[in-house]
Amino acid sequence: MEGMEAAAQHIGRGVMVYTSKAHSFGTDALLLADFAAPRPREQACDLGTGCGIIPLYWLARGGPERVWGMDVQPRAVEQFTAGICASGGEGRLLPLLGDLRALPPELPRGRLELVTCNPPYQRGTGLLPQDPAAEIARHERLCTLEEVCHAAALLLKFGGRFCLCQRPERLADAVCAMRGVGLEPKVLRMVSKEQGDTPWLFLLEGKKGGKPDLRVLPPLAVYQEGSWSPDLQRIYSILAHKG
Repeated sequence: MEGMEAAAQHIGRGVMVYTSKAHSFGTDALLLADFAAPRPREQACDLGTGCGIIPLYWLARGGPERVWGMDVQPRAVEQFTAGICASGGEGRLLPLLGDLRALPPELPRGRLELVTCNPPYQRGTGLLPQDPAAEIARHERLCTLEEVCHAAALLLKFGGRFCLCQRPERLADAVCAMRGVGLEPKVLRMVSKEQGDTPWLFLLEGKKGGKPDLRVLPPLAVYQEGSWSPDLQRIYSILAHKG
């Protein structure tokens, strides 16, 4: 990773993720990784993977069989690649530099069981970050929510799942974007800081070719009585596992 300062972080079971100021991860990515819950024999793709935290988190949990992690920013892909090499994930985790608006040929179209994306939350308006990497990650400068869903629909087989996280004010946008490309919203879960608080995030799963039937899960709270909630303790327990 020439010319880039990145710190190695152990996230459990011998898995390492390389984070930097430009490409790190937060609780939302871990919530999405857990929500998507890939099965061991599945093939998956994480769009806009950044440092690769979602594929690497899955590796620490034992699956799935193969995951492509694609990002448009070269340094993000370098960090993800370093994490794969340090974690022994070669052959199972496949880093890929590419733009989801023009999917590279290495990605198998119409054959994946799962696609995930932690997309830019902002529409690209308002005050923009001075750091170009932060601008790309947080604002829809290089892709829109509709383009993210379109890419996912191209990659998924019939019955495949697309999971994303977004801010609650964009729930209608996400539902419309999914339905517009044949991904029927099937599972929704709201996330709040404390139980009873206004949600700050939602997790949504769409199914390619699915019939209308949305299941709303109980809300997930991050904190409970000043500590991690049981859900967060379970999710973060992977990161604490040193085996």
